[in-house]
Amino acid sequence: MKEITELEPKALWRQFAKICSIPHPSKHEEKLGAYIVEFAESHGLAFRQDEAGNIVIRKPATPGYEGHPTVILQAHMDMVPQANSDLKFDFETDPIRPYVDGEWVTADGTTLGADDGMGVSAMLAILESKEAVHPALECLFTVDEETGLTGANQLGEGMLTGEILINLDSEDEGELYVGCAGAVNVTADFDYREVAAPEEMVGFEVSLAGLKGGHSGLEIILQRGNANKLLARFLRENSYARVSTIDAGGLRNAIPREAKAVVAVAADRAAEFEKAAGEFEKTICQELAHVEDGIRFGVKRVDRPSVVADGDFQGRFVAALTAMPNGIMRMSDTVPGLVETSTNLSRVELANGRAQLLFMVRCMVNYGKPQVVAMIDSVVSLAGGRIVAQGDYNGWAPNPDSRILHVMKEGYRRLFGRTPEVKAIHAGLECGIIGAKYPKLDMISIGPTMRFPHSPDEKVEIASVVKFYDFLLDTLKNL
Repeated sequence: MKEITELEPKALWRQFAKICSIPHPSKHEEKLGAYIVEFAESHGLAFRQDEAGNIVIRKPATPGYEGHPTVILQAHMDMVPQANSDLKFDFETDPIRPYVDGEWVTADGTTLGADDGMGVSAMLAILESKEAVHPALECLFTVDEETGLTGANQLGEGMLTGEILINLDSEDEGELYVGCAGAVNVTADFDYREVAAPEEMVGFEVSLAGLKGGHSGLEIILQRGNANKLLARFLRENSYARVSTIDAGGLRNAIPREAKAVVAVAADRAAEFEKAAGEFEKTICQELAHVEDGIRFGVKRVDRPSVVADGDFQGRFVAALTAMPNGIMRMSDTVPGLVETSTNLSRVELANGRAQLLFMVRCMVNYGKPQVVAMIDSVVSLAGGRIVAQGDYNGWAPNPDSRILHVMKEGYRRLFGRTPEVKAIHAGLECGIIGAKYPKLDMISIGPTMRFPHSPDEKVEIASVVKFYDFLLDTLKNL
């Protein structure tokens, strides 16, 4: 960690190194929460923790700033737990191993947690600073943002009194975000009958790895490969292979990078199956050459599975996966280059007579989500399954008259000599939910430059962290 803690600003990177040492995947932030509470107590700062686990720490205004509006700084404590398949790593017990890689900080084989460890670290650095000049602060640390924005949804009544909220969860320095997508989680379930695999069959494990994956909102526009869709395509093209189990993809908000299936193939077609796998790898490598450069697809002999899915169900299920909507559904008519609506088929499981699919549907406009959910429901119903849609939350509509927006645009020009870009983001920020609970809040979102969040390639640009932190301090001083 020494290499990390020597970076500037030292106070922020010291806190980030500490956060990396504390396991904090989504739904398991209690150790990091305990550290933040201990931090508040050791610095003599008032705090409150609600039943969901969200924490607010209050710091009085510096002299001369007592009459200024109270500012809320906000970031989430949890991180997306993604690791390369060849790495044994337990996110609930093992520390993240960050290191400097040229102009970036990244992690050894796992997600880094800069999303949103950078925001949390900046808040802790400001809370402990004796030099920072600011109005009264309320620093809100939320839980479980990545798997459903649980903390924001369950934010305790009366936790906040501030008038301005600066969210620290964006991922491009020099950009001010004033709007975000809403989303809904869709789960599809199927029941099926298992039958004995004929003895004349042989077993194969089908595996796909090496895809880049990434954030299912931010990176959906890059048209990267979806491991679940590619696996379904191969199984449909080689339908004589009888499926026993599928274990593919992962979290709803991550584009799936890896997929596996165990199948049974007639012994006299084994060579044909192996040849088909090799040809399929060449095909998808060629098709995705502009967005993927590490695809590994293949099959290997394993013990013959004892059972497989019955043939009728397998045909319907694989056809449904192949036809399932995935990726960009509509681009914005009002904001050039912005994805308006998307869906991510993130997880496929099949075993022991049960199959399940997980989706996240995102939309910048609230009326766009039901249509995509209806499309998923139609395909699932035709295949004999059923869906549940839950966790629906609204987006955050831009406010062109935002006072904090105008102040921060002018401050950025003064500091760095150029005008920042003002954008909306096709991802879920907690601003939409918090803003619904506190409708008079003036909100904005900023952050340092990150790339490939929600994947083991996640990294944060060192120089952008300096600018992000300086900009935040300058904003608090000049509000």
